[in-house]
Amino acid sequence: MRYLEWTVLFILSGIGIALANFVGFDVGFMDSLPGIVILLAISIVGVVIHKLVPLQLPIVAYVSLLGLLAASPISPAREFVIEAAGKINFTAPLTMVGAYAGMSISGQIKSFLKQGWKMILIGVFVMTGTFLGSALIAQVVMKITGTI
Repeated sequence: MRYLEWTVLFILSGIGIALANFVGFDVGFMDSLPGIVILLAISIVGVVIHKLVPLQLPIVAYVSLLGLLAASPISPAREFVIEAAGKINFTAPLTMVGAYAGMSISGQIKSFLKQGWKMILIGVFVMTGTFLGSALIAQVVMKITGTI
């Protein structure tokens, strides 16, 4: 993917995050703008590093490492990064991720359906099992830690 395409996607993502943060959580656009810029800048740098570094880790690994470094005690901008990103509700970017995931698989639904009803049944079982397994693990950990 070209850098121009990535830039357009990041701008659209930033607008979507700002809109979701405003509509869902009543955070003003100007209040969330610094956090959105920081998150998108970290993402853009992660994409560039992925393209330049010969070690082919997933982009999300580079972005995660950059985010950790930006918020770590060794970073001079740590306080600003944490304060600005703290104004972005976690589910606001998640809305955009879900939208992108839906768009990316929408073209593959026909080929998925050609696999037959058994594949659909297996998919339902896998998703249900993953959800129930995650819920069970969360329940056990929260009981052990005394959260509930």
